[in-house]
Amino acid sequence: MKKILFIILGAILMLLLAYYAFVSFVPYSEGTRAGELIKFSNKGVIFKTWEGEISQGISGAQIFTFSVLDQEAAVIEKLKEYQGKYVNVTYEERFDTFLFWGDTKYFIEDVTLETSPHFDRD
Repeated sequence: MKKILFIILGAILMLLLAYYAFVSFVPYSEGTRAGELIKFSNKGVIFKTWEGEISQGISGAQIFTFSVLDQEAAVIEKLKEYQGKYVNVTYEERFDTFLFWGDTKYFIEDVTLETSPHFDRD
């Protein structure tokens, strides 16, 4: 009976590890988006995650919501600096997310300051 229990628990553990590895290392899509950085914050009670929003339309109806992993310290600092400015972000979309990663499946890998096509605020 103990042997069967250990086999079942081992199989469940292996499935969970395989799922975590799949979500961690297999991207669903990659790309770039541009818009005005309207929100960037560190939120959460138990797990603090970095979350942000980019407005991609003049009316604000097209909002791109994203997360940034803690290990991307340089990207986090750039996003803090570029708040309210027009930016271009490079992202990777995952199949799923975990509580300690962020709220979305879109994870920012790089950010650059761009000139707004509507008007320059600098």
